[in-house]
Amino acid sequence: MLMDTKQDAIKRVNYIEGHIAGVRKMIEEDRYCVDVIRQTYAIRRALQKLEGLLIDGHLRSCVPEGYREGRDEQMHQELKDLFEISEK
Repeated sequence: MLMDTKQDAIKRVNYIEGHIAGVRKMIEEDRYCVDVIRQTYAIRRALQKLEGLLIDGHLRSCVPEGYREGRDEQMHQELKDLFEISEK
């Protein structure tokens, strides 16, 4: 993984962890359900951004490296699997 991608991913994971802790606290405090749900939507969007970052990093580093090393079929299968998972 590229160093910039790794650092950005760690920042995003920290943000998501903080958001999840906030949702836990909201539930413990019996906060209004719609407010909690809004926060879970924000977490979902943050996870999607993290996934996009990781996929971009994979396409920029791991995939070209795999093709250079002659692992064409493996790279193709990994990308196909990721696409299929994302459609579920």
